[in-house]
Amino acid sequence: MKLRVLVFLCSILFLASCGSKKKVVNKKNPGVVIVEPKPIELPSVNQKELTQKLKKKNPSLNKYTLAYIRKYAPIAVKEMHEYKIPASITLAQGILESGRGRSELALKSNNHFGIKCHTGWTGERVYHDDDEKGECFRKYVYPETSYNDHSLFLTQRRRYAFLFDYNIKNYKKWAYGLRKAGYATDKKYPAKLLKIIKDYKLYEFDDVKKGKYTKEIKKLNEGKTFKKPIVIKKSKENMYQVRKGDTLYSISRKFGITVDFLKKLNGLNDNTISIGQQLLVK
Repeated sequence: MKLRVLVFLCSILFLASCGSKKKVVNKKNPGVVIVEPKPIELPSVNQKELTQKLKKKNPSLNKYTLAYIRKYAPIAVKEMHEYKIPASITLAQGILESGRGRSELALKSNNHFGIKCHTGWTGERVYHDDDEKGECFRKYVYPETSYNDHSLFLTQRRRYAFLFDYNIKNYKKWAYGLRKAGYATDKKYPAKLLKIIKDYKLYEFDDVKKGKYTKEIKKLNEGKTFKKPIVIKKSKENMYQVRKGDTLYSISRKFGITVDFLKKLNGLNDNTISIGQQLLVK
């Protein structure tokens, strides 16, 4: 009798463990690594002044949305100048898709637009329950890369091509056009974007002039501009297997690189490595 009870309990525990799920699982593509350059410094687009005025006029406005605007408005403007996507639309999408920067995808994976892996994505990925269970989403080192990938996502797909026929300041057409092109399944998606844009006056960022802003970027960064992520294929020539006694410092010295570069190249958050671990060294 005791044996039957024990078997029954074990079966229950086994089924429970099978039924449990992790919302996010990190996996790397074993064949390639994507190197994300450190983001450049961006000048102000008067986002602090705007949010202060908004808060003073309407104290009930969401503090997380205001904080998001202060942090990411300059990136949205930079993307607008490079890809002709209204900054108001990009920023509103970021706010909506990332839950004001507080969603699990945004906090753990720097994915601010809910962009899924899709065919051809070779970067890091996470698996998260969305429309379906365990869907694959892109993961980034920096939020800036997520913003840039959002721009590329819209500019490199035919279904969004008609959007670029609209005036860059016509955020209303863009909002409805995104829904028409299939960016979101929510029928209220355009209305949600437009409410965010109007409530927080995001349309003001669409008026930032490119020439002056580009000059300010170069001035802040000694002439440097944003560098796009680099895809590197792993091979025997650029990989090193960690041996006993190795440290990141000793490995970096061996290959003539810095510890910081080695960590960024391999997506390491600290100096911990293990014997047998494969590291990209160039």
